[in-house]
Amino acid sequence: MELLGLFNYWVFAILLMIGFYAVIAKPNMVKKLLGLSIFQAAVFLLYITMDKVEGGTAPIIQAGMVDQIYSNPLPQVLILTAIVVGISTTALGLAIIVRIYEAYGSIEEDETQRLDIEE
Repeated sequence: MELLGLFNYWVFAILLMIGFYAVIAKPNMVKKLLGLSIFQAAVFLLYITMDKVEGGTAPIIQAGMVDQIYSNPLPQVLILTAIVVGISTTALGLAIIVRIYEAYGSIEEDETQRLDIEE
């Protein structure tokens, strides 16, 4: 395969590393949550990329069509479900971050841990 044919995999790897870096290195909880969303989007891209069947069509059986190559619709259904779950998880995470800010006055992870230890 040529390098340009692997473009989606390069984008997947770059998005994955950006999201992973944000989760590991950033002390701000909102930035961590955004990093998780980027990481999740990279995984969605990988699944959608792997689904493409060269010359495949929608799995609709028609009379007279013999030896037809069909694409599997299951990955798109799973990714659609994962997107809905991801959005609700992100919304819950933001609600928890708002509650943490109300309780501690900060959304920096090291600051909230220091305030916990002091109490």
